[in-house]
Amino acid sequence: MDNKEMDAPGHCEGESLRALAALAQPTRLRSFKLLSAKGAEGLVAGDISTALDIPHNTLSTHLTILVQAGLVTSKREGRNRRYFVEAQAYRNMVAFLLSECCGSDKETCLPAAPQA
Repeated sequence: MDNKEMDAPGHCEGESLRALAALAQPTRLRSFKLLSAKGAEGLVAGDISTALDIPHNTLSTHLTILVQAGLVTSKREGRNRRYFVEAQAYRNMVAFLLSECCGSDKETCLPAAPQA
């Protein structure tokens, strides 16, 4: 499939490849999961660094890669920068992964319900 072909509404295979490549590194995956858990509140870089026990300069490099992949956005708050998961990019990536899953039977691909 050409990477310009649309996989999900408004989404190209190339975007999914960049997103998945960015997440294929433990520190970036942990950062992304932490930001996902915070939702619209996001986190400032220092709080991410502390929560994941990662030096600031190392974290900065990883966050830049997530931003370049379109998975994370940021905004300046005084001397700090607050990071957020880009929800639409997240949904597009999941839609791409599920687009041909299980013979297009989306119910089969959904996570199992927790056991009571």
